[in-house]
Amino acid sequence: MNLLFVGMTLSVIGKGLLALGVVWVHVTMANERSIDDLVVRSFRTELIVTVIGFALIVAGYIIEVSAFGGFGTFANCVGTECNAAIINALSQ
Repeated sequence: MNLLFVGMTLSVIGKGLLALGVVWVHVTMANERSIDDLVVRSFRTELIVTVIGFALIVAGYIIEVSAFGGFGTFANCVGTECNAAIINALSQ
């Protein structure tokens, strides 16, 4: 398996976990109701922005992998095959 593919995949997983952690904290705090309504509304706005951000991260990941030849190309390439795939994608 190609290191670029693995790196991009792990990066997206990490960003996704971070985004989900932020969402989880905000939902928990919003449900507590020990803070005023202004803060709860702010959390809801941040929740929407976080979900949109996560969707953009996933979309960007799919576009990046597609630009380099698709999921099959990187998941199955070995050695010089991977180099050729990257060079071919970058030369276009």
